[in-house]
Amino acid sequence: MSINHFFSTKIQRWYSKHKRDLPWRQNNDPYRIWLSEVILQQTRVVYGKSYFKRFTSTFPTIYDLANAPEDQVLKLWQGLGYYSRARNLHKTAKLITNEFNGVFPNNYKLLLSLPGIGPYTAAAISSICFHLPHAVVDGNVYRVLARFFGIEDPIDTGQAKKRFEALANELIDQKQPGNYNQAIMEFGALQCKPKTPVCDLCILKNSCVALEKKKVNDIPNKQAGKPVRNRYFNYLVPLLPNKQTILVQRKDKDIWHHLYEFPLLETNKFLTLANIKEESNLPEWVSADEVSLFNLKPWVHQLTHQRIYASFWIVPTDSITSTPVSISKLADYPVSRLIERFLHKFFD
Repeated sequence: MSINHFFSTKIQRWYSKHKRDLPWRQNNDPYRIWLSEVILQQTRVVYGKSYFKRFTSTFPTIYDLANAPEDQVLKLWQGLGYYSRARNLHKTAKLITNEFNGVFPNNYKLLLSLPGIGPYTAAAISSICFHLPHAVVDGNVYRVLARFFGIEDPIDTGQAKKRFEALANELIDQKQPGNYNQAIMEFGALQCKPKTPVCDLCILKNSCVALEKKKVNDIPNKQAGKPVRNRYFNYLVPLLPNKQTILVQRKDKDIWHHLYEFPLLETNKFLTLANIKEESNLPEWVSADEVSLFNLKPWVHQLTHQRIYASFWIVPTDSITSTPVSISKLADYPVSRLIERFLHKFFD
């Protein structure tokens, strides 16, 4: 038996015994598989299940998702981060509805042409739903292959990516590509975990190079990460008469695009009660003598390559010209997790 056949057979036998009962595995509906894969790129299965159920109950079909307002889609996505994925989800639903009559293309290259669908998602849909032999390569797959074959190349380089994709496509079961892809992802999630992998009970332990060389905790490797950018956000929270405030939608090509927030003043340093009076970019409706600082220490909100230091300034005013929002309606708007945290602490 070749090493490729050995690996594929062992992984799928393990999967038949240990696979989890997950809501998107009830059938091979491309809409449900697509939704689950996009959601699971953002969160672990334990949290992904609730988001999946929320989306499928609100939008039972791709037509329902396509016809929904963007704000509703973003609101359901709230908390997952990378909101461009939610916007692309909406765009793709519209494209498939309008250009493919609501039917997912059963072609890998056509799937790749859709917004937000990259090689991983296209491989998952085409293999699970249409039985096409395209291997998925995600973090779980990288880890399993790197350890089993003892590959020490940093997995986040272009050269390594090509190597892993080629290896994954050599290993895939041509007759059951969808089952194999799900098997290796599940194996990485439950058995060959990032930390504390269950090596003693592993079906591959006698052939795993990393285990033999005592390098399980060292593989896979990654290059040094990008430097983290520090940003200083000062949210100006207007308190208007009649229990109203102001929200604005983020329009710039930046984080949290199209989400809502309080008027924002970004500075290059911390603002304090002492130095806010010296800030020249305060809006006209803000009186520095009347503002109060809600959180005396900035809240730190960590993103992939950014660290946000957020201060919330309470601003009593009745002179702002923007359309006000009732405080009782704030929960209806899609907001970042940072803004959501403030809403819970200040208005609840």
